Amino acid sequence: MRLLKKMGWLCCLLAPLLLQAEPAKPVATGLDSGKPAGTEQMPRIATVDWTIAETLLALGVTPLAMGDVESYRAWVREPKLPAEVVDIGLRMQPNRELLAELKPDLILISPLMASLEPTLSRIAPVQSIALYEPDADLWQRLHEATLTIAALVNKTAEAERQLAALERDLAQMKAQLPADLPPLLLVQFIDERHVRVFGRHSLFEAVMNRLGLRNAWQGETNAWGFSVVSLEQFLALPEARLVVVDPIPVGVSERLQEPGLWQHLPLVKQGKVLHLSAVWSFGGLLAARRFAALLSDALQEDQPSDPATQMTAKGAAQ
Repeated sequence: MRLLKKMGWLCCLLAPLLLQAEPAKPVATGLDSGKPAGTEQMPRIATVDWTIAETLLALGVTPLAMGDVESYRAWVREPKLPAEVVDIGLRMQPNRELLAELKPDLILISPLMASLEPTLSRIAPVQSIALYEPDADLWQRLHEATLTIAALVNKTAEAERQLAALERDLAQMKAQLPADLPPLLLVQFIDERHVRVFGRHSLFEAVMNRLGLRNAWQGETNAWGFSVVSLEQFLALPEARLVVVDPIPVGVSERLQEPGLWQHLPLVKQGKVLHLSAVWSFGGLLAARRFAALLSDALQEDQPSDPATQMTAKGAAQ
């Protein structure tokens, strides 16, 4: 029973991630019809992956349908989903009957959803697109995945323009940041005693590197760039600035206001906590830009923090 309870907790922990791990496999679409450029009909695309949906929206393409629409609004926040995007239910258990009624031209998944391919492929062609791969350079994969998605919707030029703009904007943000900033410790709360801390292989660290910022977390991370740790592990951490990213689970903000471990952390007692609105920590092009803008703005403001009021329930629960 104890083992089952532990396994259940781990499943809940990993549920919001549903990330990529394998390279894409080409699939034929209406864009490969040999028609002159500019005359192709935009394919009607359904996806169970938030990063793919975010990338389509960045390219000016509205997905036909997506999984877990309400959770997307809490975890991803931007870009906002147009009202016409149909919610097809849980990402790992999409409503196949509804999906069949929608008659998509193409269904895009991440490798984590590979088990869905046999049944989804009876509805429409399925393509898997990866962003997070073991031992791959995340920033390079972000570029490659963006261009792969763009090619499916005849938006390659727009993708190239946005990728170049992202690099230019990051360079400008880097130039505007104060000098000699301390290392940053990036976390998302799981409960009042445990967090995900982001390090190597994470989108957050990839962006921080381009902003010239240092990551305080040098410990091991998984393939998606985070470790699950207890707050106790931060007690002896050297000088750092703690950055908390929304959403915060229901009730956690209130419990953090009570006397306890959080209030006794040196990083909290010294008023060195920054709080960022929700940004998809496993996202793509727009998530990278949003995180960079939120973080650079917060660092430039550099206002003293009040530990007693840091953790307000700005984020929605999972």
